[in-house]
Amino acid sequence: RRAVALQVLRHEEFEEGCKATCNGPYDGKWSKTMVGYGPEDNHFVMELTYNYGIGEYRLGNDFLGITLVSSQAVSNAKKMGWPLKEVTSGVFEAEAPGGYKFYLEDKEQLKQDPVWKVTLGVSNLQKSLSYWSGLLGMKIYEKDEEKQRALLGYADNQCKLELRAVGGAVDHGTAFGRVAFSCAKDELPGIEALMKKENQKILTPLVSLDTPGKATVQVVILADPDGHEVCFVGDEAFRELSQVDPNGDKLLDDAMAADNSDKWFAEHNMKKGSA
Repeated sequence: RRAVALQVLRHEEFEEGCKATCNGPYDGKWSKTMVGYGPEDNHFVMELTYNYGIGEYRLGNDFLGITLVSSQAVSNAKKMGWPLKEVTSGVFEAEAPGGYKFYLEDKEQLKQDPVWKVTLGVSNLQKSLSYWSGLLGMKIYEKDEEKQRALLGYADNQCKLELRAVGGAVDHGTAFGRVAFSCAKDELPGIEALMKKENQKILTPLVSLDTPGKATVQVVILADPDGHEVCFVGDEAFRELSQVDPNGDKLLDDAMAADNSDKWFAEHNMKKGSA
C-alpha cells in the first residue's frame, strides 16, 4: 500500500477453503484482498491470499514478477528505504515480503494502469505460445527467439502476459497462484469444450461459486502445458461481485489487528507452518 501505492479494492474473510482452490490446497481459515490501481472493470488487479497458520511458502520459478511503469513507485520505495536494485537503465527490482519480485520502471505513468506486464516462466516457449495464442486466442505483441521470451495480450490497453523460458522444468513451489480473465459467461462452455477436444487439462470444470450476499459467478479453471493455472470467469456476475468496497482498507486493517496468530505461535513455542 505504501511502497508501490496499490489501493485496497475489497477484502473478505473465509472460514474454510474455496471450492475452486482460490487459496491453494488449504482448507482452513483464509482471507483474500484485491489490490490494484483502480476498479477491476478496467484495471489489472492482484488477489493476495493469506492462509492463517501458514508462515512461509517455498517459491518456485513459475512466477517471475510484475512490472510497473511508475516513477512514483520508485520514489516511494526510495523514501521508505526499500531495497532497490537497478537491473537495467531506469528499471529497479524490488522484492516484496515473501520473495515476490516487482520491477519498477522509473517513467511517468503514461496510461491508465501502471501495471505493464506479468511474467511467467515456461519450459518450452513455442509449446506455450501454441497454448496461450493458438488455443486461448491471445495476440502475440513481441517475440524474441534469442532471449526466449514473448509478450502477449488480449487488448492493446490491457496488462500484458510475458512468457519467458527458464531453461528447464517449471517448479511451482508451494505458494500457488493463477491468472484470471473475465469473459462473457456464454463463452465459458465453449472454452471448456475446446480444452476437452484438444485433450488439455481442466482443473475445475465449469462451476458456479457462491459468495454469501453477493453474486454467484461461473468459472472454469485450466492448466497450461507447464501447469500454470488459468481461470476464466463469467463477466456479467463478476462485475457485480468485484465492485470496489469503500470499507476495504478498514476491513483489512481490522483483520490484521485481530490476527494474533504470530503471538499465539510464539506463546506456544511453535513456529508457523511452512507450506
